[in-house]
Amino acid sequence: SAIIVLDKTSFYAESGGQTGDVGVIRIGESVFEVTNTTKDPDGAYLHHGTLTGDGIKVGDKAVTVYDEATRNATMRNHTAAHLLQAALRETLGTHVEQAGQLVNANAMRFDFTHFSALTSEELAAVETKINEIILSAQPVTSTEMPIEEAKKAGAMALFGEKYGDVVRVVKAGDFSTELCGGTHANNTGKLGLFKIVSESSVAAGVRRIEGVTGYGVLDYIAKDTALIRNTAASMKLANVSDLDKKAASLMNDLKSKDKEIEQLRAEI
Repeated sequence: SAIIVLDKTSFYAESGGQTGDVGVIRIGESVFEVTNTTKDPDGAYLHHGTLTGDGIKVGDKAVTVYDEATRNATMRNHTAAHLLQAALRETLGTHVEQAGQLVNANAMRFDFTHFSALTSEELAAVETKINEIILSAQPVTSTEMPIEEAKKAGAMALFGEKYGDVVRVVKAGDFSTELCGGTHANNTGKLGLFKIVSESSVAAGVRRIEGVTGYGVLDYIAKDTALIRNTAASMKLANVSDLDKKAASLMNDLKSKDKEIEQLRAEI
């Protein structure tokens, strides 16, 4: 493994909870497979990976090509994280603030301040609101502006984060406005759909929601469908729509058998 540093690059370096780009760097006949991109303390972009081909040297011309499918999937999940924060604040209250975030091509993980577990009704309301914004195809814009102007525009900032005099404001229609340096879809419609996968506790007063978008939703549906079909098959059911009735029937049978076993043990 090795690290390549370039004078400029099209790769996004890991920061703000968003994972770095993957892809390839072509230098002459040599190919460098990039498995991650990070930044050092001085802001230099570090391309991590492995080199195939002849040796390379300082001054060689490089062509950078990030993996577009991975970048796009990550963008969808990052934009969803912004929509999630706005939907949580709308549903639960303005006490909700981001406490951590991880965004990659597979999913988004969002930690936020809240005093209790979300009810099924609250989760449904949040998920529905996000999908309404997605299906209304709101434009997503990124604009650099002075930080004071951004604050006046109501941009959400991370507590304890240090910002420069000029910041980047990412807006999703009129629904979400945040300070962010990450990559995003240019329209909420490109997210396809959003699905909450889990909600849990991280620490006292901090909750975590994991969700998926786009192809991640299709994968989620496929896994759920396979689980339902396999469960139905193990119950010898031809029609999966009878699964709930069959499960209830089996539970009643088990209770009946448990009672009978208790009576027989008492007689013995």
